[in-house]
Amino acid sequence: MTTVQRIHNFSAGPAVLPLSVLEEIQRDLLALPGAGMSILEISHRSKTFEAILAQAEADIRSLAGIPANYKVLFLQGGASLQFSMVPMNLLTPGATADYIDGGSWADKAVKEAKKIGNVNVAASTKSENYSRIPTQAELKLTPGAAYVHMTSNNTIEGTEYTDLPAVGDVPLVSDTSSDMFSHPIDVSRHALIYSGAQKNMGPAGVTVVIVREDMLARSLEKKSTLPTMLNYAVHAENGSMYNTPPAFAVYAVGLVMKWLLAQGGLPAIAKVNERKAAKLYAEIDRTGFYRGTARKDCRSLMNLTFRLATEDLEKQFIKESTAAGLDGLKGHRSVGGMRASIYNAFPEAGVDALVAFMREFERTHG
Repeated sequence: MTTVQRIHNFSAGPAVLPLSVLEEIQRDLLALPGAGMSILEISHRSKTFEAILAQAEADIRSLAGIPANYKVLFLQGGASLQFSMVPMNLLTPGATADYIDGGSWADKAVKEAKKIGNVNVAASTKSENYSRIPTQAELKLTPGAAYVHMTSNNTIEGTEYTDLPAVGDVPLVSDTSSDMFSHPIDVSRHALIYSGAQKNMGPAGVTVVIVREDMLARSLEKKSTLPTMLNYAVHAENGSMYNTPPAFAVYAVGLVMKWLLAQGGLPAIAKVNERKAAKLYAEIDRTGFYRGTARKDCRSLMNLTFRLATEDLEKQFIKESTAAGLDGLKGHRSVGGMRASIYNAFPEAGVDALVAFMREFERTHG
């Protein structure tokens, strides 16, 4: 096997995958053991693929402690399609859906839901450039709402929930795309969780949806009016194989789940993530040369955002860091600055390399 020099990939997604997973994919790409053909060629109706999908689901259930009354679905279209599917399936006629607007992706979810039905923005920090999560006291919730929608981690702005909002008996829906399985998650407090895989779970192409069975009853009621491919109940009835699923992406997610379990599960990976983020935030805060953009009590462990004194200095930082093998540090085009995405599989050595680079950059440009 040829040795390849890998740079440190700070991209927000598609993001870094565990090296051992990439090596396993490489080994098995021509032919899966016992199958005689590649995962890229295999029939989704074959016993081999059915076993791959079933094992991926079993490992997800084990990892997150998912109760028996929840279905795990492997869908397509990313979190962006879920912005539409959630209200299409769960927003009942005449009811209102509450949305907590804590970031750019939550704002997009609000806009899509408004195309479907009544939406109440329960709280928003848009006027503060989404530098923090809305507080519990700020939430103006609708009595008897169809559901409350939240975004657990804001990839663009670098903020993250540390506690779930209290919503009473109203179903809680969470977009967990950029912090899913980075720490323990209490599935039982949610009615539906959705996550694009391409941050912490695998490659782009599959979206994992965990949905409580009573929510599927709402989908069933809309079976005659909803497009078939946009109905959760249809996908649940068909074991995520109503149509051809993204077989390679599901296979890769399964490998990442095995990797996570081997690390010690979610409590263990959470400790690693906390340690990595603490190192980088300590450097951001050390002298004031760098300035964190998220309020300290809302800082994300996955997407760490910061600025320098001028945009010219930021451009120089991006140029020099990229040349040093630290890729993907440019902030989202809508907010500028820098963003270091250090998901589960991002190596701690990469964080150490960035901290060393930041110190040297400050020494030469400060």
